[in-house]
Amino acid sequence: MDTHDLTAPYALHALDDVEREAYEQHLAQCERCREELAVLTESAAALAWAVESPSPPADLRGRILDATAADNVVPLRPRVRRPWQAIAAVAACAAIGLGIWGATVNDSLHRARAESSTLHIVADPASRKVELNGKAGMVAVAPDGEGVLVVEHLPAAPAGMTYEAWVIPQGGKPQRAGVFRGGDDMTMVKLEMHVPRGATVAATVEKHGGADVPTSKPLLSAQV
Repeated sequence: MDTHDLTAPYALHALDDVEREAYEQHLAQCERCREELAVLTESAAALAWAVESPSPPADLRGRILDATAADNVVPLRPRVRRPWQAIAAVAACAAIGLGIWGATVNDSLHRARAESSTLHIVADPASRKVELNGKAGMVAVAPDGEGVLVVEHLPAAPAGMTYEAWVIPQGGKPQRAGVFRGGDDMTMVKLEMHVPRGATVAATVEKHGGADVPTSKPLLSAQV
């Protein structure tokens, strides 16, 4: 694995002693990795809102605090983050965490795998990522066309209503891509339609259950 790819595992204390020592030596010389680690550290609190996780063991907090106190971390400069970079960094951290956690919690493995698939699309450097117009967030599209809509601080849909995502090919008609409620600090929606290059991903407010065609003006959109 390339040393640059170890930032998220390092942030999760998922490296062994040899890998951690090598990475910290690299970190002292690499501004890019220091900046990425700063984004991960800044965004770590959002992990709790990104996915629902099984309850951790009672002694986990103590082990994390002990590990944090024992580590020597290179000081990091504050930086201004781009919205999609912060979201992708959180997703990378969460995807790794779900992989580790899901492997040890059998009754949550199926859900963890599904959530991890969504997060990996957001975190994958090969995915196209475009910031949203109208709301804070982005659309990430994997090389195979699978897409994820990510919206920050989206209020819950009004009573009797729902949000509906649409994929609109260039010169084509809107295609239904899933309904969702919102209401979380970070809403991630795995789109039910593949997203061709140049298409627009949008979301509207519709009656409960969704509509066959948009009936309101999109509240957010991104051309990918």
